[in-house]
Amino acid sequence: MRAHGAEIIRPKMKKREKISFGDEWRMRGLFLCVLLVGVSLIGRLYYVQIVDHKKWKSIAEDQHNVFQELSAERGEIFMRDGDGWYPLAVNREYKMAYVVPKDVTEKERVAAELSAIVGIDIEEIRGKVNRPDDPFEIIKKRLTEDEEERIRSAHLTGVAFLPEKYRYYPAGELGAQVVGFASLGEDGGAGGYGIESSQDNRLRGETGMVSQEKDAGGRWIALSDREIVAPRHGADVVLTLDRVIQYETEKILREAMEKHKADRATAIVVDPKTGALLAMASLPQFDPNEYSKVEDYSVFLNPAVSLSYEPGSIMKPITLAIGIEEKKISPHTEYVDTGVVKISGYDIRNSENKVYGRSTMMKVLEESINTGVIFVEKLVGNQTFRDYFERFGFGKKTSVALPAELAGDTRNLSNLRSDIQFFTASFGQGVTVTPLQMVMAYAALANGGILYKPAIIDSLIYPDGTKEKMVPEEVRRVVSKETSESIGEMLESVVVRGHGKRAQVSGYRVGGKTGTAQVAKSNSLGYEEGLTIGSFVGYAPIDDPRFVVLVKIDNPKDVQWAESSAAPTFGRIMKFLLEYAKIKPTESVVSKE
Repeated sequence: MRAHGAEIIRPKMKKREKISFGDEWRMRGLFLCVLLVGVSLIGRLYYVQIVDHKKWKSIAEDQHNVFQELSAERGEIFMRDGDGWYPLAVNREYKMAYVVPKDVTEKERVAAELSAIVGIDIEEIRGKVNRPDDPFEIIKKRLTEDEEERIRSAHLTGVAFLPEKYRYYPAGELGAQVVGFASLGEDGGAGGYGIESSQDNRLRGETGMVSQEKDAGGRWIALSDREIVAPRHGADVVLTLDRVIQYETEKILREAMEKHKADRATAIVVDPKTGALLAMASLPQFDPNEYSKVEDYSVFLNPAVSLSYEPGSIMKPITLAIGIEEKKISPHTEYVDTGVVKISGYDIRNSENKVYGRSTMMKVLEESINTGVIFVEKLVGNQTFRDYFERFGFGKKTSVALPAELAGDTRNLSNLRSDIQFFTASFGQGVTVTPLQMVMAYAALANGGILYKPAIIDSLIYPDGTKEKMVPEEVRRVVSKETSESIGEMLESVVVRGHGKRAQVSGYRVGGKTGTAQVAKSNSLGYEEGLTIGSFVGYAPIDDPRFVVLVKIDNPKDVQWAESSAAPTFGRIMKFLLEYAKIKPTESVVSKE
């Protein structure tokens, strides 16, 4: 192309360079990395600002605020004592002695004085005071008042005290397995075993808090807002146990256990009109102030609720009550005892292979005749027997406010066609119950036929002073008032004319039943050779029962039958109870021969 005679020459265009395959992947990789970083940052921001908001807010506030925890006081435990209360578990302040080694100027004197006062080896204390780089060395916790006073009087430079709170049990071993024990700490401490465990949520309360802004030096800013959340102290728990009754029951039980060289013993006292437990004693015991020194932890368990056993003949009044309620028998119904019942290839015999011939139901209970209660169970039928068994509370927990309760074992009654299991259950073998289940069943017989839920808590006292009184809880009617009265007369006959003579209390109408049970093997079928458990359960006065008492003596070494171990122990406890309650005698003096 020309213009005005000139030739215009166009510049040559460079060829477009082609991007290689490797460069393209590098660009894509770079883009992907940027994308991943961006997503990660967004995700992290979401997690910090939304999901983990509370945590980071707390950290931020901690940089600007001072927080101080306000401890909650653990509620205390009491038992009834006349018109007042007796403390079982309280919070007590002790002093802890410690040394600041760098401040100790007379190391040898300090070591010698402390060793003599607190009873710790002098070499151990020397080792603690000779640690100049250690700012704090504990010498002894829980000082006695005497130890604290002697240390203060010695004027030992570098020795100081810190207050500590501990759970203290003023009554020592009294009611220990009912009360349990607790350690104090954050949130009002933590309970272990007994009421300390079952009522831990009520006792421990909730910690409070004080929050206020702080300056760069960590000091309170006086004009800033202060947030206070007051601690909620735990509630006090008042038990139904009566101090005098608990003490005397334990005393009598201990004497019986020592006399018979028994492995274990349990006694329960119940008010049949309310289901309130007035005493629950088991031996051997422990001192909750020294629970950490106990080597056999099984002693912490309460055998009244946490150990079940085959009760033996104390089950017979229950079987007869079922028969009377179903109108299959009366106290004067007769049958002929041949001394044996044959079933499924087995012979079920009376104790000591005795044969009683023609007998009444009254005599069945007086002489504790096995074949007699089998006769009643046959008349009632397996289904009805099992239904009543459950109605009396066997095979189910009583829901008492104590931990580790067992339900007992009634699985042998699951097969209605297994007659032999029902026959043996009628006299208390092949099924297991707890002592508490048994005494509550007798309480139903005593009070006119009402099964109550056992009550161990009388009332709760809240920090503001309000009081919540627990009310008796009826579970169900088990038998009629008429059946209750008939069984009461039969049980009285056992004490007057039968195997329960040694349970008599002169001047009073007393009824009850002995039971000598074998001990089932734990790892195989059959029973332990030579081991027995003697029980006696009864109530008085028969015409207006005020107390139901169960006594259980495990493996007495000097006697075989419950009439010589549990029955006289019951008699002593019942005699005390009737006199303590100032119930006037109504009968002439009787003999226990």
